[in-house]
Amino acid sequence: MNWRRWLYAALLYLLLPYVVFHLLWRARRQPEYLQHWDERFGRYATRSMRPVIWLHTVSVGETRAAAPLIKALQASYPTHQILLTHMTPTGREAGEQLFGTDVLRCYLPYDYPFAVRRFLAHFRPQLGVLLETEIWPNLVQACHDAEVPLCLVNARLSQKSARRYARFGGLIQASLRQLTAVAAQTAEDAQRLTALGAQDVVVMGNLKYDIAPPDAALTLGRSLRQGFGPDRKVFLAASTRDGEEERILDALGGLTVPGLLTVIVPRHPQRFDEVAQLLERRGLRYQRRSARQAIAVETQVVLGDSMGEMFAYYAACDVAFIGGSLLPFGGQNLIEACSVGKPALLGRHTFNFADAAERAVEAGAALRVADEAELARALQKLLESAELRQRMGQAGLEFTCRHQGATGRVMALLQGLLPPSH
Repeated sequence: MNWRRWLYAALLYLLLPYVVFHLLWRARRQPEYLQHWDERFGRYATRSMRPVIWLHTVSVGETRAAAPLIKALQASYPTHQILLTHMTPTGREAGEQLFGTDVLRCYLPYDYPFAVRRFLAHFRPQLGVLLETEIWPNLVQACHDAEVPLCLVNARLSQKSARRYARFGGLIQASLRQLTAVAAQTAEDAQRLTALGAQDVVVMGNLKYDIAPPDAALTLGRSLRQGFGPDRKVFLAASTRDGEEERILDALGGLTVPGLLTVIVPRHPQRFDEVAQLLERRGLRYQRRSARQAIAVETQVVLGDSMGEMFAYYAACDVAFIGGSLLPFGGQNLIEACSVGKPALLGRHTFNFADAAERAVEAGAALRVADEAELARALQKLLESAELRQRMGQAGLEFTCRHQGATGRVMALLQGLLPPSH
């Protein structure tokens, strides 16, 4: 172990009390953090009797992005077991909703040497796949020592993240060089990864373009729309982050759209009650989606406090705002809105999805707004013009189709590293 890795491991051990405190703190708002603590330190009750292909998807976004790749792996390797690891309870729940009992699910242990070695010894994966921007030095080293091929795919790296990783210099460089393969989303991502020390980075596109709206979600979307009121205009504020709901409600206050129904879906479930309290303070008539009650004519806002229904919400709306972009959170995935043919509104802060956001705006599938005043103007214009909504929606469908194919390219890469399925 070189001195950088030794110092990193020593720092992790010093932070162990904080790790426990962090889990307890998160559990105040999300009690699920109290569950499966043993897994976070490399102890597991589940085991597979079949060869394991392991994919790590941190939370909800990465888990959804992995769906087409997991389906392709299951089709090509029917005798293997897919193991899906997460870091958050919401990611774990998303995995259960998407794949049921078809995949094993557990938490990836924290990056302690003893914990990651236990994880690998327990599951003995034939291949490991990290999605997006997960670089854990001790995990990478343990895979290297155990001769487990480890790939980073659908990799994206914003300038902000690149600067953060660069602070760790040689440690990150050594980890990147121990990866078996790196497949980036864009040329810009590839350049940043190469600058940090990754070798032979290939550009394969974004798996999220390959996510097809499930038929069940589209059927639910039609049902929701009927329940919302087929003659009402419906505005969706999707995956909103802390502080954005107030600004969105300010924007809505200036609209003149008779019967407008707004659906607000906070990004994190632990904020559902917080947003409900905000609606109450504003004196707005609202209903919770979780109540599963008919939407009253006088209802102004539906609080989307349900999990796994985002495609249905997109299918049920006229216009969608993509959260995390009005304030500097980096934005959320806009491809889902485009894939069901709905106009998307974006704030200025889209660095987490910079390439997709710019391409969608250029294609005419999305509009960018600087603040809540511009949001109000753009929304008023869109809700008044069915022709404009139709044009943007069609542009979104074409934009999504044009950028598909990453799953096939990543599969070709992985098949070169896996033994044939029998």
